[in-house]
Amino acid sequence: MALTKNDIVTRVHELGFTKKKSVEIIEALLEIIKSTLEKNEDVLVSGFGKFCVKQKKRRRGRNPATGDDLILKERKVVTFKCSGKLRDKINGQG
Repeated sequence: MALTKNDIVTRVHELGFTKKKSVEIIEALLEIIKSTLEKNEDVLVSGFGKFCVKQKKRRRGRNPATGDDLILKERKVVTFKCSGKLRDKINGQG
């Protein structure tokens, strides 16, 4: 099961913030991350990981439903690379 934004708000609320303040905190954090990525800047959260904007070149692709060849436009994508600490924790080594 995925952790949703509402789950995060609930956990912040459990720390002693009002529900309204918890929503404001999470919304503000997400807006900061989004605006930073829009400016093509990386977001580094120590001990967690790094969000990066990468430029993808135009390339050939295929429609999986029809098998037709097509050209995928040049575009930007957001990637995430977890930190070594998080990787170790996920693998039970931390």
